[in-house]
Amino acid sequence: MRTTTYWTVTSIVVGECAVGGAMDLFRMAPFYPVLIDLGYPSYLSTILGTAKLAAAVVIAAPRLPRLKEWAYAGVLINMTGAAASNAAVHKYTGTIAPAAFAVLALASWAIRPRSRRL
Repeated sequence: MRTTTYWTVTSIVVGECAVGGAMDLFRMAPFYPVLIDLGYPSYLSTILGTAKLAAAVVIAAPRLPRLKEWAYAGVLINMTGAAASNAAVHKYTGTIAPAAFAVLALASWAIRPRSRRL
């Protein structure tokens, strides 16, 4: 049961990182317009997209426990930062999705198998 839960949650996290990263790289809606509305420079989309795609690959790949720790940390920082940025400009509905993905990333990290730990 724990393995099934891990892979289900991790698949959602990896999928969000992969799809969200590609959308950031190609500056697609809904992420890019929100990024600009929040006042961030357009090049941040390229940086975030690259980081999200790298995180998706590392989290999904076997072994690489130290890189996985960094990837999970990056995903959490990205998602909590997105939630905080939306909250700072009083777009509270914009905090729900990133906060939910942050919780899923934390859950994936917490229930990962021993073979994927440091």
